Amino acid sequence: MLTLWIAISWLSGSLMFSYWLGLMARHNLGTIGDGNPGGVNLYKAAGFRWGLTGIALDFLKGYLPVAILLGSGTIEGMAIVPIAAAPVLGHATTPFLKFKGGKAIAVTFGVWSALTQFEISLVYAVTLAVLLLIVRGIKGGSSSSRSDAAQILFGMLIVLGYMLARHFPRELLWCWLAIFSVLVYSHRREFRKE
Repeated sequence: MLTLWIAISWLSGSLMFSYWLGLMARHNLGTIGDGNPGGVNLYKAAGFRWGLTGIALDFLKGYLPVAILLGSGTIEGMAIVPIAAAPVLGHATTPFLKFKGGKAIAVTFGVWSALTQFEISLVYAVTLAVLLLIVRGIKGGSSSSRSDAAQILFGMLIVLGYMLARHFPRELLWCWLAIFSVLVYSHRREFRKE
């Protein structure tokens, strides 16, 4: 049963809603902004409604499988770790884009919302907002792809500090490690750019 839920969660994460919505709006997200097939580039290409729809669907593909499974009460303890990581990994390694997926930020918010009843998602969102204000205050104007990636990863490190300070359960700390590892992988290109 665990293997089936991991597969369902991974498949859910691999559904590239923002990319497909972009095609419906006659935009190839691979040619927009940083080329990420996610909601932000959909917003840049097709506008607010398309972008918000894409972000919401990307969020839900992380939220729903984890929330449904947690609600069923059939999985507990460390078994939640691969199920929580699967949607994020699915987005980053989707077979629908030749295993070259997106950065998995919205799906990460979805998974953490399901795991912690939105607590970690809120902490992460506030952390990212503060980091963005700091970077824009220092650099002025917009930030680079590398700077954005650094904020995403550094923000998750701050989230870990919050989780440790609040004595989150061991399985959620392992979820953090698994999801953080996928985020490092999905942002690897930004750190290779000169």
